[in-house]
Amino acid sequence: MSLSKTVAFHTLGCKLNFSETSTLSRLLENDGFVKKEFDDVADVYVINTCSVTDNADKECRQLVRRIQRRSPESLVVITGCYAQLKPKEIAEIQGVDLVLGAAEKFNITSHLKELTKGDSAKISSCDIEEVQGFNSSWSVNDRTRTFLKVQDGCDYSCSFCTIPMARGKSRSDTVGNVVRNARQLAESGVKEIVLTGVNLGDFGINEQPEQKGWKRNEHFYQLIQELEKVDGIERFRISSIEPNLLNNDIIQFVAESKKFMPHFHIPLQSGSNHILGLMRRRYRRELYQERVNTIKTLMPHCCIGVDVIVGFPGETDKEFDTTAAFLHELDISYLHVFTYSERPNTHALSIQPVVPIPARHARNKILRNLSYKKMQYFTAQHTGQHRKVLFEANNKNGMMEGYTDNYIKVTAPFAESWVNSIREWKI
Repeated sequence: MSLSKTVAFHTLGCKLNFSETSTLSRLLENDGFVKKEFDDVADVYVINTCSVTDNADKECRQLVRRIQRRSPESLVVITGCYAQLKPKEIAEIQGVDLVLGAAEKFNITSHLKELTKGDSAKISSCDIEEVQGFNSSWSVNDRTRTFLKVQDGCDYSCSFCTIPMARGKSRSDTVGNVVRNARQLAESGVKEIVLTGVNLGDFGINEQPEQKGWKRNEHFYQLIQELEKVDGIERFRISSIEPNLLNNDIIQFVAESKKFMPHFHIPLQSGSNHILGLMRRRYRRELYQERVNTIKTLMPHCCIGVDVIVGFPGETDKEFDTTAAFLHELDISYLHVFTYSERPNTHALSIQPVVPIPARHARNKILRNLSYKKMQYFTAQHTGQHRKVLFEANNKNGMMEGYTDNYIKVTAPFAESWVNSIREWKI
Protein backbone atom coordinates (compact mmCIF):
# COMPACT_ATOMS: atom_id res chain seq x y z
CA MET A 1 0.00 0.00 0.00
CA SER A 2 1.19 3.54 -0.76
CA LEU A 3 1.58 6.17 1.96
CA SER A 4 -1.31 8.20 0.55
CA LYS A 5 -3.91 5.49 0.95
CA THR A 6 -7.40 6.23 -0.28
CA VAL A 7 -10.60 4.23 0.17
CA ALA A 8 -14.11 4.40 -1.30
CA PHE A 9 -17.26 2.66 -0.10
CA HIS A 10 -20.53 1.48 -1.58
CA THR A 11 -23.41 0.09 0.47
CA LEU A 12 -26.15 -2.22 -0.74
CA GLY A 13 -29.22 -3.01 1.32
CA CYS A 14 -30.60 -1.96 4.67
CA LYS A 15 -30.05 0.79 7.22
CA LEU A 16 -28.04 -1.66 9.28
CA ASN A 17 -25.56 -1.99 6.42
CA PHE A 18 -25.25 1.80 6.18
CA SER A 19 -24.42 2.03 9.87
CA GLU A 20 -21.75 -0.66 9.52
CA THR A 21 -20.23 0.90 6.40
CA SER A 22 -19.88 4.18 8.26
CA THR A 23 -18.09 2.37 11.09
CA LEU A 24 -15.73 0.62 8.64
CA SER A 25 -14.99 4.02 7.13
CA ARG A 26 -14.05 5.46 10.52
CA LEU A 27 -11.82 2.45 11.26
CA LEU A 28 -9.87 2.96 8.03
CA GLU A 29 -9.72 6.75 8.37
CA ASN A 30 -8.27 6.29 11.86
CA ASP A 31 -5.65 4.03 10.24
CA GLY A 32 -4.59 6.81 7.85
CA PHE A 33 -6.86 6.24 4.87
CA VAL A 34 -8.42 9.19 3.09
CA LYS A 35 -12.05 8.65 2.12
CA LYS A 36 -13.03 9.21 -1.51
CA GLU A 37 -16.30 9.11 -3.39
CA PHE A 38 -17.07 5.74 -4.95
CA ASP A 39 -16.94 7.18 -8.49
CA ASP A 40 -13.43 8.52 -7.85
CA VAL A 41 -10.20 6.56 -8.28
CA ALA A 42 -9.13 5.03 -4.96
CA ASP A 43 -6.51 2.57 -3.73
CA VAL A 44 -9.16 0.42 -2.06
CA TYR A 45 -12.85 -0.10 -2.79
CA VAL A 46 -15.08 -1.66 -0.13
CA ILE A 47 -18.50 -2.98 -1.14
CA ASN A 48 -20.81 -3.84 1.76
CA THR A 49 -23.35 -6.23 0.28
CA CYS A 50 -26.89 -7.38 0.83
CA SER A 51 -28.32 -10.69 -0.31
CA VAL A 52 -32.04 -10.34 0.26
CA THR A 53 -32.77 -10.57 -3.48
CA ASP A 54 -30.99 -11.65 -6.64
CA ASN A 55 -30.75 -8.00 -7.66
CA ALA A 56 -28.38 -7.29 -4.77
CA ASP A 57 -26.10 -10.11 -5.91
CA LYS A 58 -26.12 -8.87 -9.49
CA GLU A 59 -25.47 -5.29 -8.44
CA CYS A 60 -22.38 -6.39 -6.52
CA ARG A 61 -20.95 -8.03 -9.65
CA GLN A 62 -21.74 -4.95 -11.72
CA LEU A 63 -19.95 -2.70 -9.22
CA VAL A 64 -16.81 -4.85 -9.35
CA ARG A 65 -16.80 -4.64 -13.15
CA ARG A 66 -17.12 -0.84 -12.95
CA ILE A 67 -14.10 -0.69 -10.64
CA GLN A 68 -12.13 -2.96 -12.98
CA ARG A 69 -12.76 -0.61 -15.90
CA ARG A 70 -11.96 2.54 -13.94
CA SER A 71 -9.06 1.40 -11.76
CA PRO A 72 -7.84 -2.14 -12.45
CA GLU A 73 -4.92 -1.88 -10.00
CA SER A 74 -7.11 -1.01 -7.00
CA LEU A 75 -7.86 -3.50 -4.26
CA VAL A 76 -11.48 -4.65 -4.03
CA VAL A 77 -12.92 -5.86 -0.72
CA ILE A 78 -16.37 -7.46 -0.47
CA THR A 79 -18.14 -7.85 2.87
CA GLY A 80 -21.72 -8.05 4.12
CA CYS A 81 -24.42 -10.69 3.77
CA TYR A 82 -23.61 -11.78 0.21
CA ALA A 83 -19.98 -12.25 1.25
CA GLN A 84 -21.04 -14.39 4.19
CA LEU A 85 -23.42 -16.58 2.19
CA LYS A 86 -21.44 -17.08 -1.03
CA PRO A 87 -17.76 -16.34 -0.36
CA LYS A 88 -16.40 -18.74 -2.98
CA GLU A 89 -18.73 -17.38 -5.64
CA ILE A 90 -17.55 -13.83 -4.90
CA ALA A 91 -13.89 -14.85 -4.80
CA GLU A 92 -14.22 -16.09 -8.38
CA ILE A 93 -15.36 -12.66 -9.64
CA GLN A 94 -12.49 -11.14 -11.60
CA GLY A 95 -11.07 -8.18 -9.70
CA VAL A 96 -12.07 -9.21 -6.17
CA ASP A 97 -9.11 -9.38 -3.79
CA LEU A 98 -10.62 -9.99 -0.35
CA VAL A 99 -13.87 -11.48 0.94
CA LEU A 100 -14.60 -10.73 4.60
CA GLY A 101 -17.26 -12.74 6.41
CA ALA A 102 -19.39 -11.47 9.26
CA ALA A 103 -16.80 -12.42 11.88
CA GLU A 104 -13.97 -10.51 10.21
CA LYS A 105 -15.48 -7.38 8.61
CA PHE A 106 -14.48 -5.16 11.53
CA ASN A 107 -10.88 -6.43 11.33
CA ILE A 108 -10.58 -4.90 7.87
CA THR A 109 -7.55 -2.74 8.72
CA SER A 110 -5.36 -5.69 9.66
CA HIS A 111 -6.46 -7.64 6.58
CA LEU A 112 -5.58 -4.77 4.23
CA LYS A 113 -2.05 -4.60 5.62
CA GLU A 114 -1.43 -8.15 4.39
CA LEU A 115 -3.14 -7.77 1.01
CA THR A 116 -1.37 -7.51 -2.35
CA LYS A 117 -2.98 -6.96 -5.74
CA GLY A 118 -2.56 -9.83 -8.13
CA ASP A 119 -2.81 -12.68 -5.65
CA SER A 120 -5.86 -14.94 -5.78
CA ALA A 121 -8.80 -13.63 -3.79
CA LYS A 122 -8.49 -14.24 -0.06
CA ILE A 123 -11.51 -15.50 1.90
CA SER A 124 -11.45 -14.77 5.61
CA SER A 125 -13.61 -16.44 8.25
CA CYS A 126 -16.93 -17.19 6.64
CA ASP A 127 -18.12 -19.80 9.15
CA ILE A 128 -21.26 -18.29 10.68
CA GLU A 129 -20.64 -20.19 13.93
CA GLU A 130 -17.60 -17.97 14.46
CA VAL A 131 -19.81 -14.88 14.65
CA GLN A 132 -20.11 -14.33 18.39
CA GLY A 133 -19.43 -10.70 19.29
CA PHE A 134 -21.38 -7.51 18.85
CA ASN A 135 -19.85 -4.45 17.16
CA SER A 136 -21.43 -1.08 17.81
CA SER A 137 -22.01 0.81 14.56
CA TRP A 138 -23.57 4.07 13.49
CA SER A 139 -23.77 6.17 10.37
CA VAL A 140 -22.98 9.86 10.37
CA ASN A 141 -23.54 11.73 7.12
CA ASP A 142 -24.92 15.25 7.36
CA ARG A 143 -25.19 15.26 11.18
CA THR A 144 -28.98 15.51 10.91
CA ARG A 145 -29.77 11.90 11.76
CA THR A 146 -27.88 8.69 12.24
CA PHE A 147 -28.66 4.98 12.06
CA LEU A 148 -27.50 3.37 15.31
CA LYS A 149 -27.11 -0.42 15.37
CA VAL A 150 -28.21 -1.85 18.70
CA GLN A 151 -28.96 -5.48 17.73
CA ASP A 152 -27.65 -8.02 15.21
CA GLY A 153 -28.49 -11.54 14.05
CA CYS A 154 -31.78 -13.44 14.27
CA ASP A 155 -33.05 -16.61 15.95
CA TYR A 156 -36.18 -16.80 13.82
CA SER A 157 -36.47 -19.27 10.94
CA CYS A 158 -38.73 -17.65 8.34
CA SER A 159 -38.86 -19.99 5.37
CA PHE A 160 -37.81 -17.34 2.81
CA CYS A 161 -34.96 -15.73 4.73
CA THR A 162 -31.18 -16.19 4.66
CA ILE A 163 -30.40 -13.54 7.28
CA PRO A 164 -29.73 -16.00 10.16
CA MET A 165 -27.21 -17.75 7.88
CA ALA A 166 -25.66 -14.39 6.97
CA ARG A 167 -25.55 -12.70 10.37
CA GLY A 168 -25.72 -15.44 12.97
CA LYS A 169 -27.64 -15.68 16.23
CA SER A 170 -29.50 -12.79 17.86
CA ARG A 171 -27.24 -10.64 20.02
CA SER A 172 -27.30 -7.07 21.23
CA ASP A 173 -25.42 -4.19 22.68
CA THR A 174 -26.14 -3.35 26.32
CA VAL A 175 -28.53 -0.58 27.34
CA GLY A 176 -25.67 1.25 29.04
CA ASN A 177 -23.45 1.17 25.98
CA VAL A 178 -26.24 2.29 23.64
CA VAL A 179 -26.94 5.23 25.94
CA ARG A 180 -23.24 6.15 25.94
CA ASN A 181 -23.18 6.01 22.14
CA ALA A 182 -26.29 8.17 21.95
CA ARG A 183 -24.69 10.78 24.21
CA GLN A 184 -21.56 10.77 22.06
CA LEU A 185 -23.69 11.31 18.95
CA ALA A 186 -25.54 14.14 20.67
CA GLU A 187 -22.21 15.84 21.38
CA SER A 188 -21.32 15.58 17.67
CA GLY A 189 -24.48 17.48 16.72
CA VAL A 190 -26.82 14.63 15.74
CA LYS A 191 -30.46 15.53 16.27
CA GLU A 192 -32.18 12.26 15.34
CA ILE A 193 -31.23 8.63 15.94
CA VAL A 194 -32.87 5.72 14.12
CA LEU A 195 -32.50 2.50 16.13
CA THR A 196 -31.65 -0.40 13.82
CA GLY A 197 -31.13 -4.13 14.03
CA VAL A 198 -31.86 -7.36 12.20
CA ASN A 199 -34.60 -8.23 14.71
CA LEU A 200 -34.78 -5.01 16.70
CA GLY A 201 -37.57 -6.03 19.06
CA ASP A 202 -35.44 -8.99 20.22
CA PHE A 203 -32.94 -6.57 21.79
CA GLY A 204 -31.51 -7.70 25.10
CA ILE A 205 -29.44 -10.85 24.47
CA ASN A 206 -25.99 -9.62 25.42
CA GLU A 207 -22.76 -10.50 27.16
CA GLN A 208 -22.10 -9.34 30.71
CA PRO A 209 -18.57 -9.45 32.21
CA GLU A 210 -19.69 -11.52 35.18
CA GLN A 211 -21.53 -14.06 33.02
CA LYS A 212 -20.31 -16.73 30.64
CA GLY A 213 -21.87 -16.68 27.19
CA TRP A 214 -24.78 -14.68 25.83
CA LYS A 215 -28.02 -14.43 27.80
CA ARG A 216 -31.15 -12.29 27.80
CA ASN A 217 -30.34 -9.65 30.37
CA GLU A 218 -32.42 -6.74 29.09
CA HIS A 219 -35.41 -5.88 26.90
CA PHE A 220 -36.20 -3.37 24.17
CA TYR A 221 -38.69 -1.59 26.42
CA GLN A 222 -35.91 -0.89 28.94
CA LEU A 223 -33.72 0.51 26.17
CA ILE A 224 -36.24 3.07 24.94
CA GLN A 225 -37.01 4.14 28.50
CA GLU A 226 -33.34 4.98 29.10
CA LEU A 227 -32.84 6.66 25.72
CA GLU A 228 -35.73 9.02 26.49
CA LYS A 229 -33.49 10.53 29.18
CA VAL A 230 -30.54 11.31 26.86
CA ASP A 231 -29.98 15.06 26.57
CA GLY A 232 -29.22 16.55 23.15
CA ILE A 233 -31.01 13.99 20.98
CA GLU A 234 -34.35 15.48 20.04
CA ARG A 235 -35.73 12.56 18.06
CA PHE A 236 -35.58 8.78 18.15
CA ARG A 237 -37.19 6.49 15.58
CA ILE A 238 -37.74 2.75 15.82
CA SER A 239 -36.89 1.04 12.55
CA SER A 240 -38.51 -2.23 11.48
CA ILE A 241 -39.95 -4.18 14.42
CA GLU A 242 -41.79 -7.52 14.31
CA PRO A 243 -45.51 -7.29 15.19
CA ASN A 244 -45.26 -10.07 17.78
CA LEU A 245 -42.50 -8.11 19.56
CA LEU A 246 -44.23 -4.73 19.34
CA ASN A 247 -46.21 -4.98 22.57
CA ASN A 248 -48.68 -2.54 24.06
CA ASP A 249 -46.11 -1.20 26.56
CA ILE A 250 -43.89 -0.04 23.69
CA ILE A 251 -46.82 1.50 21.81
CA GLN A 252 -48.08 3.29 24.93
CA PHE A 253 -44.58 4.57 25.66
CA VAL A 254 -44.16 6.04 22.17
CA ALA A 255 -47.61 7.63 22.41
CA GLU A 256 -46.56 9.46 25.60
CA SER A 257 -42.93 10.11 24.64
CA LYS A 258 -41.48 13.54 23.92
CA LYS A 259 -38.60 12.07 21.91
CA PHE A 260 -39.78 8.86 20.20
CA MET A 261 -41.52 9.79 16.98
CA PRO A 262 -45.04 8.61 16.05
CA HIS A 263 -43.74 6.34 13.30
CA PHE A 264 -43.58 2.55 13.15
CA HIS A 265 -42.39 0.19 10.42
CA ILE A 266 -43.97 -3.22 10.98
CA PRO A 267 -43.31 -6.17 8.62
CA LEU A 268 -46.47 -7.99 7.53
CA GLN A 269 -45.20 -10.01 4.51
CA SER A 270 -48.68 -11.40 3.75
CA GLY A 271 -52.28 -10.71 4.65
CA SER A 272 -53.17 -14.39 4.25
CA ASN A 273 -52.88 -16.58 7.34
CA HIS A 274 -52.22 -19.58 5.09
CA ILE A 275 -49.23 -17.87 3.49
CA LEU A 276 -48.01 -16.55 6.86
CA GLY A 277 -47.95 -20.16 8.01
CA LEU A 278 -45.95 -21.25 4.97
CA MET A 279 -43.58 -18.35 5.64
CA ARG A 280 -43.15 -19.54 9.26
CA ARG A 281 -44.03 -16.11 10.60
CA ARG A 282 -44.75 -15.86 14.33
CA TYR A 283 -48.12 -14.10 14.16
CA ARG A 284 -51.33 -14.06 12.19
CA ARG A 285 -53.18 -11.22 10.48
CA GLU A 286 -55.50 -10.77 13.46
CA LEU A 287 -52.58 -9.82 15.73
CA TYR A 288 -51.23 -7.47 13.08
CA GLN A 289 -54.56 -5.72 12.76
CA GLU A 290 -54.76 -5.45 16.54
CA ARG A 291 -51.36 -3.72 16.66
CA VAL A 292 -52.35 -1.23 13.97
CA ASN A 293 -55.65 -0.50 15.71
CA THR A 294 -53.91 0.09 19.05
CA ILE A 295 -51.41 2.47 17.47
CA LYS A 296 -54.08 4.45 15.65
CA THR A 297 -56.29 4.64 18.76
CA LEU A 298 -53.48 6.15 20.81
CA MET A 299 -51.85 8.11 17.94
CA PRO A 300 -54.26 8.84 15.06
CA HIS A 301 -51.50 10.91 13.43
CA CYS A 302 -48.95 8.04 13.53
CA CYS A 303 -47.25 6.92 10.32
CA ILE A 304 -47.18 3.14 9.81
CA GLY A 305 -45.01 1.52 7.15
CA VAL A 306 -45.44 -2.11 6.09
CA ASP A 307 -43.17 -4.71 4.46
CA VAL A 308 -44.94 -7.17 2.18
CA ILE A 309 -43.69 -9.98 -0.09
CA VAL A 310 -45.55 -10.86 -3.30
CA GLY A 311 -45.25 -14.05 -5.30
CA PHE A 312 -44.30 -16.34 -2.41
CA PRO A 313 -44.68 -20.04 -3.34
CA GLY A 314 -48.27 -21.15 -2.83
CA GLU A 315 -49.66 -17.61 -3.18
CA THR A 316 -52.61 -18.11 -5.53
CA ASP A 317 -54.50 -15.23 -7.11
CA LYS A 318 -57.04 -15.62 -4.29
CA GLU A 319 -54.33 -15.47 -1.61
CA PHE A 320 -52.89 -12.32 -3.18
CA ASP A 321 -56.34 -10.73 -3.40
CA THR A 322 -56.75 -11.49 0.32
CA THR A 323 -53.50 -9.65 1.05
CA ALA A 324 -54.41 -6.68 -1.16
CA ALA A 325 -57.84 -6.36 0.44
CA PHE A 326 -56.35 -6.60 3.94
CA LEU A 327 -53.82 -3.85 3.18
CA HIS A 328 -56.51 -1.70 1.57
CA GLU A 329 -58.59 -1.82 4.76
CA LEU A 330 -55.69 -1.31 7.20
CA ASP A 331 -55.06 2.25 8.40
CA ILE A 332 -51.44 2.28 7.25
CA SER A 333 -49.36 4.93 5.47
CA TYR A 334 -47.04 3.24 2.96
CA LEU A 335 -45.70 -0.12 1.78
CA HIS A 336 -42.28 -1.53 1.02
CA VAL A 337 -43.10 -4.19 -1.58
CA PHE A 338 -40.66 -7.03 -2.23
CA THR A 339 -40.95 -9.50 -5.09
CA TYR A 340 -40.15 -12.98 -3.83
CA SER A 341 -36.93 -14.42 -5.19
CA GLU A 342 -35.59 -17.89 -4.54
CA ARG A 343 -32.72 -17.99 -2.04
CA PRO A 344 -30.46 -21.06 -1.68
CA ASN A 345 -30.81 -23.26 1.41
CA THR A 346 -34.22 -21.92 2.41
CA HIS A 347 -37.29 -24.03 3.17
CA ALA A 348 -39.40 -21.99 0.73
CA LEU A 349 -37.69 -23.75 -2.17
CA SER A 350 -39.67 -26.90 -1.34
CA ILE A 351 -43.07 -25.17 -1.36
CA GLN A 352 -45.33 -25.57 -4.38
CA PRO A 353 -46.71 -24.24 -6.61
CA VAL A 354 -44.14 -21.68 -7.72
CA VAL A 355 -45.61 -18.34 -8.79
CA PRO A 356 -44.60 -17.36 -12.36
CA ILE A 357 -42.26 -14.37 -12.60
CA PRO A 358 -44.70 -12.20 -14.65
CA ALA A 359 -47.39 -12.74 -12.00
CA ARG A 360 -44.94 -11.71 -9.26
CA HIS A 361 -44.14 -8.47 -11.07
CA ALA A 362 -47.81 -7.72 -11.76
CA ARG A 363 -48.64 -8.15 -8.07
CA ASN A 364 -45.73 -5.93 -7.09
CA LYS A 365 -47.07 -3.16 -9.33
CA ILE A 366 -50.55 -3.41 -7.83
CA LEU A 367 -49.26 -3.00 -4.29
CA ARG A 368 -46.85 -0.20 -5.22
CA ASN A 369 -49.82 1.69 -6.65
CA LEU A 370 -51.71 1.04 -3.42
CA SER A 371 -48.73 2.35 -1.43
CA TYR A 372 -48.74 5.59 -3.41
CA LYS A 373 -52.45 6.07 -2.74
CA LYS A 374 -52.01 5.27 0.97
CA MET A 375 -49.26 7.88 1.36
CA GLN A 376 -51.26 10.47 -0.55
CA TYR A 377 -54.25 9.86 1.70
CA PHE A 378 -52.14 9.94 4.88
CA THR A 379 -50.53 13.24 3.87
CA ALA A 380 -53.88 14.76 2.89
CA GLN A 381 -55.20 14.02 6.39
CA HIS A 382 -52.61 16.45 7.76
CA THR A 383 -53.08 19.26 5.25
CA GLY A 384 -53.26 22.57 7.06
CA GLN A 385 -51.66 21.21 10.23
CA HIS A 386 -48.46 22.62 11.71
CA ARG A 387 -45.91 19.90 12.42
CA LYS A 388 -42.24 19.93 13.37
CA VAL A 389 -39.79 19.23 10.55
CA LEU A 390 -36.12 18.34 10.92
CA PHE A 391 -34.40 19.73 7.82
CA GLU A 392 -31.39 18.01 6.25
CA ALA A 393 -28.20 19.46 4.83
CA ASN A 394 -28.43 18.47 1.17
CA ASN A 395 -28.95 21.37 -1.23
CA LYS A 396 -30.82 19.93 -4.21
CA ASN A 397 -31.07 22.62 -6.87
CA GLY A 398 -31.84 25.28 -4.30
CA MET A 399 -34.23 23.11 -2.31
CA MET A 400 -33.90 21.20 0.96
CA GLU A 401 -35.81 18.28 2.42
CA GLY A 402 -36.90 17.22 5.85
CA TYR A 403 -39.36 14.97 7.63
CA THR A 404 -42.12 15.74 10.05
CA ASP A 405 -42.30 13.87 13.33
CA ASN A 406 -44.74 11.46 11.66
CA TYR A 407 -42.55 10.98 8.58
CA ILE A 408 -44.18 13.21 6.00
CA LYS A 409 -41.55 14.42 3.55
CA VAL A 410 -41.35 18.22 3.21
CA THR A 411 -39.51 20.22 0.55
CA ALA A 412 -38.62 23.90 1.08
CA PRO A 413 -36.28 26.53 -0.41
CA PHE A 414 -32.75 25.91 0.88
CA ALA A 415 -31.74 28.00 3.89
CA GLU A 416 -28.38 27.36 5.54
CA SER A 417 -29.73 28.40 8.94
CA TRP A 418 -32.39 25.70 8.75
CA VAL A 419 -29.93 22.82 8.30
CA ASN A 420 -30.06 20.37 11.23
CA SER A 421 -32.77 22.41 12.93
CA ILE A 422 -36.38 21.62 13.76
CA ARG A 423 -38.94 24.09 12.39
CA GLU A 424 -42.69 24.41 12.62
CA TRP A 425 -44.14 23.79 9.16
CA LYS A 426 -47.61 24.00 7.74
CA ILE A 427 -48.39 20.90 5.69
